[in-house]
Amino acid sequence: MRALVVEDDPVVGPDVVRALNDAGFAAELSRDGLDAWRRAGDENFAVVVLDLGLPRLDGLSVLRRWRSEARGFPVLILSARGDWTEKVEGIEAGADDYLAKPFQVGELTTRVRALVRRSAGLASPVLQVGDLVIDGRRMTVTQGGAPVRLSPLEFRLIDYLGHNADRAVSAGELAEQLYGGDAADTNSIEALIVRLRRKIGPRAIETHRGFGYRLSAAP
Repeated sequence: MRALVVEDDPVVGPDVVRALNDAGFAAELSRDGLDAWRRAGDENFAVVVLDLGLPRLDGLSVLRRWRSEARGFPVLILSARGDWTEKVEGIEAGADDYLAKPFQVGELTTRVRALVRRSAGLASPVLQVGDLVIDGRRMTVTQGGAPVRLSPLEFRLIDYLGHNADRAVSAGELAEQLYGGDAADTNSIEALIVRLRRKIGPRAIETHRGFGYRLSAAP
């Protein structure tokens, strides 16, 4: 799943991107508010981590613009300012969670994954579709109780399908979520689907022609 980190600190920003990538996201960094507003206004992200003290356009203004434009992705505010009145202001502007600096990387990744789950209407960090069990905390997949060995990209793909099991997901959307906005090549997605089917069975991922791919709950 694709994540945008909006942070101008030269240490914190790359550290958060690295932590989210290690947690199974395809994370990208934006260093100023105007750039972040434009990118998340035009491109699709599963979640955004947003600092408040940004150059060119402050974080709360960015968030208000997104919400006024009906951009509904979950947003976690990350800020050195921990005053409760500012937290209230952030929530009222449309934030879904608030984490004050300094923070533990493990807490940040846990909160981000929880936001993504809630936005998909899911309560548990462990997803089950048919005999497939996808554990986002451990980045593992089992099938019928047996572990399935997956590459990081294969896990990201099946994890995204698991979070969207109620619909068919196009190859273009999968490419964007796995590789970022500049990736338009869907051939790599088709190759990943072929590899996954070899590992979990040809019927585990359905093809809906003209719509995309969907995890199957059928045995």
